Amino acid sequence: MNINESLLFLQGFFKNPQRVGSIIPSSRFLAAKMIQSVPWNEVKAVAELGSGTGAITRLMKAQLNESTKVLLFERDRKMRINLKTEYPDFVCHSNACQLVKKMNQDGIGQLDCIISGLPFFNFTSEMRETLLNQIIEGLKPGGRFVAFQYSLQMKKKFAEELIIEKIEFVPFNFPPAFVYTCRKRETL
Repeated sequence: MNINESLLFLQGFFKNPQRVGSIIPSSRFLAAKMIQSVPWNEVKAVAELGSGTGAITRLMKAQLNESTKVLLFERDRKMRINLKTEYPDFVCHSNACQLVKKMNQDGIGQLDCIISGLPFFNFTSEMRETLLNQIIEGLKPGGRFVAFQYSLQMKKKFAEELIIEKIEFVPFNFPPAFVYTCRKRETL
């Protein structure tokens, strides 16, 4: 992380604190925890929701096969432009609420994994529902959803839709965060 990325993130926070959720990008400790439980050798298509300045994207990229399709979603225009410059091989979109529509446009049937840095609890209940519905629809059966949150307030909601495999606390982040590792239920 460089000073420009930190300033970009801070600007985004002051512009819209409900959507950005923190004043600085995720720490390397949080980013490492986010990607460690994903079987990257099996991932053919992945989406990252709330990519910010790419703190998690950077570590994720190092794990990917060349043929893996990657969708990045970032609402902040300046951060999205930065992501497009840093990751020209990845497709960037602005609105994670249109995940399935963008997957279809990009020729992706289902995702093996969704990584999320979205501050779900900051959103309206309608927006949370829309996002979770998009995540469930976008993931293949057994697909992984890995998200960090700054509290355990989303635990019950995530558990309604997904199997929570583990929740890990990451103290070396500001603010400290919880990493949820979840899996979409298999269809019968």
